[in-house]
Amino acid sequence: MNVLAIDTSNDVLGLSVVKAGVVAGEMMTNVKKNHSIRLMPAIDQLMRDTQTKPEELDRIAVAHGPGSYTGVRIGLTTAKTMAWSLGIPVVGISSLEALASQGRLFQGYICPFFDARRGLVYTGLYDTKLNVVKEEANLLMTDWLASLKELDTPVLFLSQDASLHKDVIENYLGEQAAIPDASYHYPSPSYLALAAMEKEPDPLHNLVPNYLRIPEAEAKWLAQQEKQ
Repeated sequence: MNVLAIDTSNDVLGLSVVKAGVVAGEMMTNVKKNHSIRLMPAIDQLMRDTQTKPEELDRIAVAHGPGSYTGVRIGLTTAKTMAWSLGIPVVGISSLEALASQGRLFQGYICPFFDARRGLVYTGLYDTKLNVVKEEANLLMTDWLASLKELDTPVLFLSQDASLHKDVIENYLGEQAAIPDASYHYPSPSYLALAAMEKEPDPLHNLVPNYLRIPEAEAKWLAQQEKQ
């Protein structure tokens, strides 16, 4: 099975081509540049580098959030358009689950998270087999840490935003918390592709962004409608 994986759900732009279970190529950048401009040229380059023709793909994997609203939409729209045009399945995978894959060798729970500003995070809790221990949520980091402390189990924290929350994590959990080196905090798109080989494809038109909370503009619009 040949899989193209796409992740533009956060600052990291990640692409991978996996052919017959072997990682043929991977491309990652962690720069705050416009994914909408860079994504298609990057896909074209990776496909060329791995000598993969579009018609040789069997499915497309995409990280469908949570994360940047715009980034999630760019990746999802590109993946669905390519899948539709090639007549192949698309598999949506949680951006948090994809990041949690980085910590599967840890002896304890895995907590991927993304900063959501104002003290909030997008997060969830997984075991080493990537089973969900606590459902994904958008909540205050302090509330989340308080709930993790009650588990009395080592927790591995993974996030491109780890430095923003490191102090509060260590203050709440002390030695219960593990925060690894920088390389572990960025989701490898190859894990996304490999995971997609084991999951059922999503109905193309039913695959939607996993925002975990509605965009601020939509929230304001709903509030205005209620007042009227």
